[in-house]
Amino acid sequence: MRIENTFGIAAEAREVITYDSEEALLEALIRIHNQYEGLPLLHIGQGSNLLFLSNFEGVVLKSNIKGFTTKEETEDDVLVEVGSGEICDDFIAQAIQNGWYGMENLSLIPGQIGAAAVQNIGAYGVEAQDVIEEVKGISLKDGSTRFWKQKDCQYGYRQSVFKSELWGQYAITRVTFRLKKHFEPKLQYGGLVKAVEEKGLTKDTLTAEQLRQIIIDIRRAKLPDPKEQGNAGSFFKNPVVSREKAEQLLSEYPTMPHYPADEGKVKLAAGWLIEQAGWKGKSLGPAAVHDRQALVLVNKGGASGSDIQRLCEAIQKDINERFGIKLEPEVNFI
Repeated sequence: MRIENTFGIAAEAREVITYDSEEALLEALIRIHNQYEGLPLLHIGQGSNLLFLSNFEGVVLKSNIKGFTTKEETEDDVLVEVGSGEICDDFIAQAIQNGWYGMENLSLIPGQIGAAAVQNIGAYGVEAQDVIEEVKGISLKDGSTRFWKQKDCQYGYRQSVFKSELWGQYAITRVTFRLKKHFEPKLQYGGLVKAVEEKGLTKDTLTAEQLRQIIIDIRRAKLPDPKEQGNAGSFFKNPVVSREKAEQLLSEYPTMPHYPADEGKVKLAAGWLIEQAGWKGKSLGPAAVHDRQALVLVNKGGASGSDIQRLCEAIQKDINERFGIKLEPEVNFI
């Protein structure tokens, strides 16, 4: 069966099973262990952060657990438990309508709620970890249920325990968010501040709906629609380097974008590095760097996972030789 993925890569699995409840997941696991014992098992969301290098010789599970429930509410915030199969952007829109704030900057990032918790998605100074209270998962091995508080998820930049030591071991079924009932816009990024000002707005007059729409407009202007051109959004992580390394590069490139990071380090813009190296809009066969956003690799049509991988490796090699920086993919290779 074909595995749906936003890169539009042709990849097949023995079977693709979609479940809409935890009970249905447990039933599917029993059947999988009886019918496909010994074969690999892969849990995915919308396939928005995956690159398939070949067919998957096993079974793919997909969550379609929908809905959300208010667990606790005070004057200041609300705890909301959300099904892992909910589309992240749809929930953000609903949250704003309900007067729940904190996720506006994550608007239009593709993928499901479960994947957001695994990947620790982020944009414009906000990450999923900032609003996650608890994650619920079911073991793919024995069907047992487990909960992780935010502090136990080992969140880092596009990283979590679910992407490291627990990779492939659990299906995330529900995620609980702590959202604010008073809107406080986060406008750390200069480009976002400029876009707000161009609308004649200020931090004090801006509404959550307006901020969401501004971010949607920015993303649509820069990023290709996966339905029109296969891609996984940002392909590389923004590299975090020592202050000394950043100062060395700034002496050569004074206009280089850079941002403070944890432990006194500095975060650089991977897209800027790729563009400086001349890769923006460049192709290697059917795989290409997007002509409006160098951080995005695209399938021009008929590309295989290996085609995308070759382009990735060519860019990594060039950036390392030019800048002494090793770019890490944000996308998971399967």
